[in-house]
Amino acid sequence: MKVKRSITRRSFLRNSALTFAGIAVLPRRVLGAPDEPSPNEELTKAILGVGGMGRGHIRYPGARLVAVCDVDAGHLEQTLQMAPEGTQGYHDYREVLDRPDIDIIHVATPPHWHGLMCVDAAEAGKDIWCEKPMTRTIGEGKKVVEAVQRNGRIFRLNTWFRFQSGFYGFGTTVAPIKKVVDSGMLGWPLKVTVGRTTGFDWKFQWSGRTDLVPEPVPESLDYDLWLGPAPFRPYHRHRVHATFRGYWDYDGGGLGDMGQHYLDPVQYFLGKDDTSPTEIEVDAPQQHPDAVSSWRRIVLRYADGCEIILDGEGTDDSVPYIEGPNGKLFKGLTSDIPNFEKKLAQFPDPEPQLTDFEQAVRTRTAFALNECNGHRSSTVVNLGVVAVRLGRNLRFDPVKQEFIDDEGANRLIDQPMRAPWQLS
Repeated sequence: MKVKRSITRRSFLRNSALTFAGIAVLPRRVLGAPDEPSPNEELTKAILGVGGMGRGHIRYPGARLVAVCDVDAGHLEQTLQMAPEGTQGYHDYREVLDRPDIDIIHVATPPHWHGLMCVDAAEAGKDIWCEKPMTRTIGEGKKVVEAVQRNGRIFRLNTWFRFQSGFYGFGTTVAPIKKVVDSGMLGWPLKVTVGRTTGFDWKFQWSGRTDLVPEPVPESLDYDLWLGPAPFRPYHRHRVHATFRGYWDYDGGGLGDMGQHYLDPVQYFLGKDDTSPTEIEVDAPQQHPDAVSSWRRIVLRYADGCEIILDGEGTDDSVPYIEGPNGKLFKGLTSDIPNFEKKLAQFPDPEPQLTDFEQAVRTRTAFALNECNGHRSSTVVNLGVVAVRLGRNLRFDPVKQEFIDDEGANRLIDQPMRAPWQLS
């Protein structure tokens, strides 16, 4: 018999368990209603992983929070104190997915869990709001795309810069950048430089440590379940929570942390949402097998000659953000093209995008940043991560989504998971 460990905010503080009090919550189809929510029906959500990033998902609009889940009892207690009354707490995400009254699953765990949780959520009939990076490996991303589409789910990736907000240090939103590229004023192919000099910080402070000495696991943390599909490593506080990004088993350092924020908009304004780079060149120090460190430069080149330059050193303050054969675009949406603003005003704005996740769920319409284009921009990140990790240049087939003549690189596409976890 499967026992649910369900905890409300009040009962958690009393250290007592709460069940559904004998009340059966039936699926809509059992009650004779449609499987999907009607326009007037309240949507419900649950959050998996309620560390710092996960707690931010409490305030995201469009659905009522009914459950939170974390393997750290401290995180769970703090979140239940913040959550609406009646929110239930769980230790194991599979218990959350068993609830038929939950419409949307927010995945805010470390990235080594994203693929498994998204696939399981899709198989359980849930729509999904997933943190970046979408997946830690290219193979896991492919599985998420397949599961979401096979089960007819709606997916949103939680990086929004292609459609709203100021684009970090660039000094504008992405829409006018897209307009510049679409206008053709810069020419083609284009070179995009992403780094500190063009407004983007790679956060190399996320590098891992190589001097870790095993520590006792805190009583509040289920470390085995935190590791989940990742290889077993002795516990050290630097491996988990806020600093996990510095270890290959869980993420890819600053590139894994910030890469999809920075590079998804580039895929969008270059018109590459259905493809990937074909060549990856890397200049980086030799990496530790466990801990991620910095890199100097990564070049991602598409089949048509467009390039994305990931600048890890940021030494040239004069470098443009985008450069083409006919002109350059700099921070703050300035250009060396004469009468640039006047010429740009003559071109149409980019096509509108569906950026309301609640509307996407209710209408069963793909969100602006969904499983398909999200996987492609996550792949850009993972191509760079694999090149840095192996310390060599790579060639990639964007149709087969595999590396060309490199068995070592292809082994990093579908990495084995620690038993009993598996992604079918």
